[in-house]
Amino acid sequence: MGMSVTISAATAQDAEQIFRLQYLCFQPEAALYGNYRIDPLVQTLDSVREEVARDCVFVARLGEEVVGSVRGSVTEDGAAAIGKLCVHPRLQGHGIGARLLRAAESALADQHGAKRFRLHTGHRSEGHLRLYRKVGYETVGTSQGADGIPMIVLEKPASTYAATA
Repeated sequence: MGMSVTISAATAQDAEQIFRLQYLCFQPEAALYGNYRIDPLVQTLDSVREEVARDCVFVARLGEEVVGSVRGSVTEDGAAAIGKLCVHPRLQGHGIGARLLRAAESALADQHGAKRFRLHTGHRSEGHLRLYRKVGYETVGTSQGADGIPMIVLEKPASTYAATA
C-alpha cells in the first residue's frame, strides 16, 4: 500500500529539506536559461530558515520526506507574493504543485488578508505558465529578475482561490 502526499504548514525542522529540494528542483530552470545564479540556487540555508519563520510556507510530504514546497507573504499593496513553488522531479505531474498553491492561497487570504495573489516565472518556463494559468492566474506584465532573466508576472484575485480549490 502506497503513502499519500499530505500538505501542511512548514516547521523550522523542515528548512533543511526545503533548502535541498529547492536546489534540486531549480536545476532544470537554471539550465533552461543557462544561468545557475538564479535566486533559488544561491539562497542560503539561513535565509530559508528565516522565510520559514516569517512567511507563509507550506510543504508536501510523502511520509517524513518533504517533496514539495511553496512560500508566500503579503506585500504592502495587499497582494500576496507567492514564490519558489517546487515539487520533487519524481512526483511532478500529479497535482502536488496545484495543491500547494491552493494551501498557500487559502492561508494568505483567510489568515493574512491578501486581496490578490501575484507570482512570476521565467518567460521560457512553459510548464509553470501552464500550471499557473490552469489555476486561474493571468499575465499582468513582465519584469526582469535580479539575475537578468525576463519574467512573466501573473495575478489573480484572492476571491477566486476557492473556485480553483
